Amino acid sequence: MNLTIEPTRDIATCHRLRRLVFIEEQGISLQDEIDGRDAEALHLLARWNGRPVGTARILLAADHGKIGRVCVLADARNRGIGAALIRAALDRLRQEPGITTARLGAQIHALDFYAALGFTAEGPEYLDAGIPHRDMTCVLRPEP
Repeated sequence: MNLTIEPTRDIATCHRLRRLVFIEEQGISLQDEIDGRDAEALHLLARWNGRPVGTARILLAADHGKIGRVCVLADARNRGIGAALIRAALDRLRQEPGITTARLGAQIHALDFYAALGFTAEGPEYLDAGIPHRDMTCVLRPEP
């Protein structure tokens, strides 16, 4: 597998991938997808044999990082790319001083996927952009 995952400033490519997966495939509205927080986020871009196939973004808060907008193109799924994106995001968060926890809002169908990567579901199910989700957390390091 010729997969690379790197931080990127190529937000246009990330938006194109997110548009294909979230808006066109899942039916999420443009207003729900583009929330105005991309400029403050760190973006990761996954390339398979040089072709952009997936992305994720990381937002930092006081003691945690929020991983979101995780997507992989339909024809590139089931190759471990999504898991590699999450591992890369977790590795990046471990480099941030003071960040002890990773958080994300998982679509219900992906709970087992994230659990296998060390996340634990918390709280009740809720709708985000009309899709059932649950919050999940992953402890990166013990709190001081």
